[in-house]
Amino acid sequence: MTMRNILRRPALLAIAALSSFAFTSSAYSQSAAVMKIGVIGLDTSHAGAFANIFNAENATGDFAQQQITHAFPGGSDDIESSRTRVEGYTESFRKKGIVIVDSVEELVKEVDAVILHSLDGRKHLPQVIPVFKAKKPVFIDKPLAGTLAEAIAIKMVAEKYGARWFTSSSLRFSAGTIQYREDEAKRKSVRGAIAWSPCSLEKTHPDLYWYGVHGVETLFTVMGKGCKQVSRVSLEGTDVALGTWSDGRVGEFRGIRDGKADYGFVVFGQQAIEQGGKYDGYAPLVDRVAKFFKGEYAGVDIDESIEMFTFMEAADESKRQGGKPVLLAEVFEKAKVEAAKLVEQHLK
Repeated sequence: MTMRNILRRPALLAIAALSSFAFTSSAYSQSAAVMKIGVIGLDTSHAGAFANIFNAENATGDFAQQQITHAFPGGSDDIESSRTRVEGYTESFRKKGIVIVDSVEELVKEVDAVILHSLDGRKHLPQVIPVFKAKKPVFIDKPLAGTLAEAIAIKMVAEKYGARWFTSSSLRFSAGTIQYREDEAKRKSVRGAIAWSPCSLEKTHPDLYWYGVHGVETLFTVMGKGCKQVSRVSLEGTDVALGTWSDGRVGEFRGIRDGKADYGFVVFGQQAIEQGGKYDGYAPLVDRVAKFFKGEYAGVDIDESIEMFTFMEAADESKRQGGKPVLLAEVFEKAKVEAAKLVEQHLK
């Protein structure tokens, strides 16, 4: 080796070291920029569907910057469709390289945002409180809660801690449905609507909460807030909840348990009567969740979500009263009192 090469060697080594540091630093920065998402509840197919989108190998856009990294399995022993799924879904998450943790409290320490997927709405209030306390943004899957009082309590606790959250069925964001909310001309043209969906029942939840919530979400996406009263007809294979809005419009939900069960709606507009409601899958909702976590989407209006659940509770009360019209305001005020007690109980 010549003297000149010997003198150049330290400089070359220094450049190589700096290059190596720059690469490592860049890789670290890129890794650090990825938002870590935690999942609560591995007892629903929604969890796997969300994970397949967030953790896709060739993810682009928002999904390239967000990844599900941790999960708490949860589960409910008294709901068969929950109890029998937890083990299999948990194993599928492990195979994706997602870390399985033993508690919600452990989960929130490891992640930047949370998706609450627990199939059982009764679990949502206690499970979301640690997330709210940690001030992590959270999407709460349907049903929001197991009772209207619990749904209102979730709103109360979130307000106490200044937490960001929203809830929605995936039906809301199908292109043919969300247009009635986001296209101003279509939104203003709506004079009434009928929405329908499958409506299987689960003994641990109010009738429409379990699956009818999909069709109710569609109805409210098209109609907006403002429902004043509800009356309900409930038979073995069919539920019909008829709502009167404060501006004189009428909206109807039809829940199907007998015959062909599908999703859809008819909108009675100013200039036309239109039919739609095709289900576009999970992707449109997951896209909104990703944007919500980044602060680029405000989420579904919380008061609208609470009104949806008040509508369903009023429909239950109408059923108990033999189909008599029930005012949402009366149902809400009663549940609000119970919600305050729940908040006190859970925040002791």
